[in-house]
Amino acid sequence: MKRIFFILVLIALFAAACTPAPDIGNLTPPYVDTGVDPETWATVPAGEFPYGQHDHMTMVDYDYEIMVTDVTNEQYANFLNDALAAGRISIGAVEVEAGENVRLVEGVAGYYPGDPFDGYDHEVEIKAGEKLYVPLDEGSLRLVFDGEAFSAMPEYANHPMTMVTWFGANAYCEFYGYRLPTEIEWEKAARGTEIVNGHGLPFPWGEEIKGNNANYYSSSDLFEKMYGKLGDTTPVGFYNGKTYEGYETLDSASPYGLYDMAGNVWQWTGDDYPDQHYRYMRGGSFYSYEVDLRVWKNNSAGPQFYSPSVGFRCAR
Repeated sequence: MKRIFFILVLIALFAAACTPAPDIGNLTPPYVDTGVDPETWATVPAGEFPYGQHDHMTMVDYDYEIMVTDVTNEQYANFLNDALAAGRISIGAVEVEAGENVRLVEGVAGYYPGDPFDGYDHEVEIKAGEKLYVPLDEGSLRLVFDGEAFSAMPEYANHPMTMVTWFGANAYCEFYGYRLPTEIEWEKAARGTEIVNGHGLPFPWGEEIKGNNANYYSSSDLFEKMYGKLGDTTPVGFYNGKTYEGYETLDSASPYGLYDMAGNVWQWTGDDYPDQHYRYMRGGSFYSYEVDLRVWKNNSAGPQFYSPSVGFRCAR
């Protein structure tokens, strides 16, 4: 009898293991209005601030402005339409370099003048030419191109633009007379100047992190709890103290009023690292653990890289 029961258990487990997992990529959440306007900017004044893990006092001797949120899918779709009308982008097969290999990607591209190249060991040469901005054949892209114009998927219109290369992020900023923030500018905007217990703030909102401060791995945000979207972006400015269908968020803006400076998506910065030409990203993403949301943590990739967890915001 025990043997029969054991065999039945094994059959049940085998059947469960063979059941296909739900395709969460096909689940679409509803549009959620956060009340935060992605067109707004914040001023970061000149002065010293604690920079890096060990709080080295660093000077930024000028005022600058930075976007309150990441650039959204809707904003990027509008840019592509403006750039298409201006003849600044092309659509079709784009050569993308990956080390010594070159692959063709169907996408949007534009001209980039290249980076200085000194021929150092392991230095990656970024030549002048047409560079990929966004791929059009990837299921994770939240934009639609109907052959004439771009638009954002309505449910994701106010989510951060992702699947965008550094070239694509840089082009957006430059098209409107902006630029990508440097790492130092980004970190000051994220943590401010406050010293608590002898240290600068490790998170934009304070010293500790909770699940309703930001969108990070297993933070159980509204989209995970209610819509089955484990591993997805949240609308920009989502963590602003509002309650959404019973899910209460904490107001998690930086000292200058910036949202999503921790979690949701990594953000490209403008620094070109000499003799490498990698670009650094800041902020962590919905794929990151809490530790990677600390304001001094960084990530890096070549400028041709794109991912569902990488976006950007502009400075000026």
